[in-house]
Amino acid sequence: MAPAIPGIAVHDLTVAITTSPTPSAPGTDLISAVLRSFRHHCPDLLACPVVVVLDTYDDVGDCARLKKGIVTNDGAACYDAYKENVKRLVLDEYRRVPHDRDDGGGRASEPLIATRGEAEYGSDFGKNFVELRMTQTADRRVTFIEPAKRLGFGLAVRSALRTATTAYTWVQQHDWPLAADIPLRSILRVMDGDSTERPVKYVCLPSVRMRSYAVSSHVIKFPALRELTATLKGDFRASGDDDNEDDDSVPLTPLFFWHDKPHLAATSHYLERVFSSRLAIQRGGFIEDVIGQRARDQMKQGKWARWACWLYYPEEGTRLCVRHLQGRTWKGIDGAAKELQLRLEAAALASRPLAFDDSVSLDL
Repeated sequence: MAPAIPGIAVHDLTVAITTSPTPSAPGTDLISAVLRSFRHHCPDLLACPVVVVLDTYDDVGDCARLKKGIVTNDGAACYDAYKENVKRLVLDEYRRVPHDRDDGGGRASEPLIATRGEAEYGSDFGKNFVELRMTQTADRRVTFIEPAKRLGFGLAVRSALRTATTAYTWVQQHDWPLAADIPLRSILRVMDGDSTERPVKYVCLPSVRMRSYAVSSHVIKFPALRELTATLKGDFRASGDDDNEDDDSVPLTPLFFWHDKPHLAATSHYLERVFSSRLAIQRGGFIEDVIGQRARDQMKQGKWARWACWLYYPEEGTRLCVRHLQGRTWKGIDGAAKELQLRLEAAALASRPLAFDDSVSLDL
């Protein structure tokens, strides 16, 4: 783990992990892949406080439509077991990481403390809120949030942000593990020492669709965005780093969208910009579907600084930092193995060569 750097610490960051019904349940392959990627690419994330939102479903149907909150009977039957498996996994992972924080609240191995909360949404007329059951370790390092009704990604993130007591929050979906080393402390220092000329309130990690973003059609087609990129893009160093012999500069380029994929942001900025009122995100909604489009429209009108979004941009945007495991369709390692076996058997029966699909991977 990287040595501590004065002025900012990993305990200034909360990790918010969101999960929901998935075909790989009750197995924890998705979350396991995420936590393994933390351990390999950014171990500081395992030393931070963590909030896990275990979202639920709205209805049961013949065919799963997970983005709409619909699961099959099998999906509903195994979801309680999935939640317990995730809790056990997260507690085991965060207990194994040594940390020096002492809040006088006991150890993570002690029983969880239960509290209640609410997530309001929509009009303030009627009962437009979801009851939340929250459990937390005595030292407040690990918190679980379980809603009585489906929240959706947007309200799940808001619930986690409200629980966080840190200046910054890392938002992590359950099917986006890291794929490259992340200089977390350097990014936090840049965010902590930002300026009015180049405010840094949100930093997204690049995926395959964001390759070479600064010269992509998302930018070059729009003169205002092109000009902002030419002016602001560069390597950032936190103030006071001039005498530091290590090169801990952070390459960033302006991002003209607010993405849901893994990112870190100033907690207060997130709540003020994205969740300015109970009407901002409806129950079941995704942030990028609503706020992302609104933010981009405002950025095109010259209001980029209002959002202060950046993309981490190593190697001029050619290094990918996250990969998508397709949590709505992927059935986990066991499910993928069974699927492969069935295809092998079907091919043998048909007495023809098997056309392998390289999207079915057991290598996590």
